[in-house]
Amino acid sequence: MKIYDLINLCISMPFRIGQGYDVHALVSGRPLVLGGVTLNHPMGLQGHSDADVLTHAIIDALLGACALGDIGSHFPDSDPSCKDADSVALLKKVGDLLQDKGYGIGNIDATIVAQAPKCAPYLPEMRRCLAQALRMEEDNLNLKATTEEGLGFTGEGKGIAAKAVALVYREESSR
Repeated sequence: MKIYDLINLCISMPFRIGQGYDVHALVSGRPLVLGGVTLNHPMGLQGHSDADVLTHAIIDALLGACALGDIGSHFPDSDPSCKDADSVALLKKVGDLLQDKGYGIGNIDATIVAQAPKCAPYLPEMRRCLAQALRMEEDNLNLKATTEEGLGFTGEGKGIAAKAVALVYREESSR
């Protein structure tokens, strides 16, 4: 196979995968928002927007899969309109952008890494919120939560991280 043929094959592939990662420090005086849900916790995440690391990781996974940059290129912290932004509203904009570019979302798998609070009780509500924002079936969006057994900054309770992977596909009419 010649390089030109390989490039054309990659460009025309109907499936693409992206990964996302985000992390924010825990601080006093802010609500803790993950997956669009406010959790009962004495600390929240520090950031320019609502600092929802889960939603940010999903945004980056989706944008990455479509080669559309990252969350910072679309919603920079230098933009005053992004101050205290609702990350689920940003996710909706990314979903609309993907649709405009001819992409559909196959599935998303994401993991929250936090020593506390325990996130498992909130996962069903987060899943509903995120799936609704992207107008996708909940069965195609999986969420997990884990700790780092007291290791690292998340294990020491200094912050929360999230990782996500997304599979997108080119709509037939866009190929």
